[in-house]
Amino acid sequence: MKKLLSTVMILALMFTFVACNNSTSSNNETASKTSSAASSDKSSDTTSENNSDKTSNGKILVVYYSATGSTKAVAQTIADTANADLFEITPVDPYTSDDLNWTDDNSRVSVEHNDESKRDVELTKTTPDNWEQYDTVFVGYPIWWGIAAWPVNNFINGNDFSGKTVIPFCTSASSGLGESGSLLAEIAGTGNWQDGERFSSGASSDDVANWVNGLEFK
Repeated sequence: MKKLLSTVMILALMFTFVACNNSTSSNNETASKTSSAASSDKSSDTTSENNSDKTSNGKILVVYYSATGSTKAVAQTIADTANADLFEITPVDPYTSDDLNWTDDNSRVSVEHNDESKRDVELTKTTPDNWEQYDTVFVGYPIWWGIAAWPVNNFINGNDFSGKTVIPFCTSASSGLGESGSLLAEIAGTGNWQDGERFSSGASSDDVANWVNGLEFK
């Protein structure tokens, strides 16, 4: 009888031990899954934050008018450096090399310079696709008689720059940026216009890239 009782007690203790082990294992597994889920959620939150940061930087557009190719080269370097889109301002009636001969009083640019009413240059397209998506807009142009080449005017006048940071840049053989950027800002009437930068006609891509990399939006 004593042997029987002993056997029953041993079996009862073994059953209790196994049950406890199973319960502990189950609890550990549950805790592991909970920890894994929490880690996954945290990782997801971090990814979401990173994506949010990228989105908050906004899209960048480089708009330019180029008469001889110098401004186009600078605009391309800015776009490459800032990972931006490009939009070229193109007149319906393009300027020829004769049109651009400012030393000829009868050339197109000379006549337009002397008669401001003739500077209303029609463009093939005024508003870039998805214009509302861009937060930062570079606007480039050559300097004509100390101001921005007037084919740019209808682009500025035809778009709403509200909520956009606008950074002018120009190319010239000798003239500086002058008041060209502020005059365009007056035409626009909206937007957060920055001081901008002037580049020589043969500016190196390194000089342009260094300028872009030093801007606050970067």
